[in-house]
Amino acid sequence: MKTVEEIKAAIEAAVPGAGVEFVRNPGPAAEHSLRLAPASAVAVATFLRDDAELAFDFLSNVSGVDWPDKEIAEKVKVTRMVSKTVDGAEQSVEETIDETRKRVEPGCLEAVYHLYSVAKKHGPLVIRMKTTNRSDQVELPSLTPVWRSADFQEREVFDLYGIIFSGHPDLRRLLMWEGFKDHPMRKDYVEPDDYEYEPTPHDHVLARAQEHKSRD
Repeated sequence: MKTVEEIKAAIEAAVPGAGVEFVRNPGPAAEHSLRLAPASAVAVATFLRDDAELAFDFLSNVSGVDWPDKEIAEKVKVTRMVSKTVDGAEQSVEETIDETRKRVEPGCLEAVYHLYSVAKKHGPLVIRMKTTNRSDQVELPSLTPVWRSADFQEREVFDLYGIIFSGHPDLRRLLMWEGFKDHPMRKDYVEPDDYEYEPTPHDHVLARAQEHKSRD
């Protein structure tokens, strides 16, 4: 099997403007991956499946990842004018100091696909796509038209994470019931006090519900 870098080069040669990004995995397994631009993802996936040498004909797994907003502290050098006494006289001089500045890196949702080739007996190749944010721009193209096994797995990611897969043939909840609010695998998900199907909740759920009612 080609290296991930070689596969990236093959994609870029076959799909103009593919916008493929190499994502390094720092872990011991070094299972690096490729992040696809949503606009060209279906074309890239089709190439990975149909290329005679790569022949990634089997999609084994689709999973979701939630990346919340992250606060990042960065040290920057800042030059400012300060007053100092030099030889008995007060003067304005430049002083350079290290200043810590904080910024918020917007979060996103990500879909991760593991590909294998049954014909060539190689893999996995990990490809991924990320949404623009976690709120109102959470749409990604479905890869079900390329690999039929993505069908239920993309539905599960939609159900638990909230990624909307455009072009999916039957995008609806898979594990939770219709009408269920929110997405349980989001890192900021808050469990409800009780469930309709559990009229006699466990003690810790009941205690939380009573505490909630006492604050209303």
